[in-house]
Amino acid sequence: MNRGRILLIDDDRDLLKAATDWLTVSGFSVEAFHRPEEAFTALLRAEPDVVVTDVRMPGIDGMTLLNSTVRQKRDVPVVLITAHGDVGLAVQAMKQGAEDFLEKPYDADRLLSVLDKAVEKRRMKREIVRLQGLVGGSEKEDAIVGDSPPIRDLRNRVATLADVDIDVLVIGETGTGKELVARALHRLSRRADGPFVAINCGALPEAIFESEVFGHVKGAFTGAIADREGKFEHAAGGTLFLDEIESMPLGLQAKILRVLQERVVERLGENRLRSVDVRIVAAAKSDLTADIAAGRFREDLFYRLATADVRIPSLRQRRDDIGLLFGHFASLAAHRYGRPVRAVPARRIEQLRQQEWRGNVRELKAQAERFALGLDEPAATVRDASFKDDTLALPERLAAYEALVIREALERNDGNTARAAASLGVPLRTLTEKMSRRGLAGLRKRRQDRGQD
Repeated sequence: MNRGRILLIDDDRDLLKAATDWLTVSGFSVEAFHRPEEAFTALLRAEPDVVVTDVRMPGIDGMTLLNSTVRQKRDVPVVLITAHGDVGLAVQAMKQGAEDFLEKPYDADRLLSVLDKAVEKRRMKREIVRLQGLVGGSEKEDAIVGDSPPIRDLRNRVATLADVDIDVLVIGETGTGKELVARALHRLSRRADGPFVAINCGALPEAIFESEVFGHVKGAFTGAIADREGKFEHAAGGTLFLDEIESMPLGLQAKILRVLQERVVERLGENRLRSVDVRIVAAAKSDLTADIAAGRFREDLFYRLATADVRIPSLRQRRDDIGLLFGHFASLAAHRYGRPVRAVPARRIEQLRQQEWRGNVRELKAQAERFALGLDEPAATVRDASFKDDTLALPERLAAYEALVIREALERNDGNTARAAASLGVPLRTLTEKMSRRGLAGLRKRRQDRGQD
């Protein structure tokens, strides 16, 4: 199996050949160049997974190649190879978009580890973009992300029902994305230019339900100082989403049934019937059979709503999508809050796949956002302990141990990097560079924030 396509540039022919041979034997496809100008031309036509380049080269140097790649191949990560004296330059380059850097002489296993992570990160980004093009991908937050058989079946079901102008019942556990599916049904339908109006039936008090849903006229009750249209009228020409339909009181269920059958509403305090052109998408946490048997839900309303149904799989039924979903939500959060996009370690993804996920995708999204903001302390603790894992390569264990030592020094010094650097006996610049490389830069900010509380 091809581990990835590498564009390798180094003006040192011996090092270039050695690296090319090692990467090829290790399963990578390598296009090697000792002349930067040739590499620059190849970059314009090629689609590598990673660009690996020396920094100091005659003519076009590594920084120029980095800037060109960032501009023209935004999703292609760049790994810099630097001499010891170029480390400061490499750190600056990372701020400009470089993925990572290695100091000469670099460890061959360390190079493989860096490349594997870079390749995986790019493939995940490309997969997210591809999936965002499926079922309403123009809006990233509304994309139905995943590539497991259950989620492919869901997308096909949504695509089939979207343009059929019938009411739909969406069934799924809490946090599976019922409103997401409802919005996709609306966005792909002939009603897409109309409004999408959502009502949480469980959050709306019964005393004001009729007024909110059907509307009222002036003087209908104390405080009704003007006519007001309800949600059914407001959704005219579009879609009305009734979330948690199972929590609707029985008395109101009968009134909703009448509207669904006759497509008319009667405002409170008025005897006039008003026609409504609206599609209903209702959502429930179960198939409602238990609620019907217990007398909590009207059977005739169920059959009126369930002309067609969409069943959303739980996250436990689509564990193969967990890594992709986590990366998707983390990327969205990073862009939303102006943070750099962090690569998700394979070890972390495997840990995520083992979780129970009672809160489904909603719970996963919350964890991904904490990860994007650097707030995932429990996961960081697990990662720090990985230096004891004898299945890892030595460079990875050393990196994990270094991260642990730095983290503890920062905690002891309340996030003050200057004091932490002094306690570790290293220059402040060295510590900040290591914090950046180990993904610990956010610790200083969090500790400062806590001190301001």
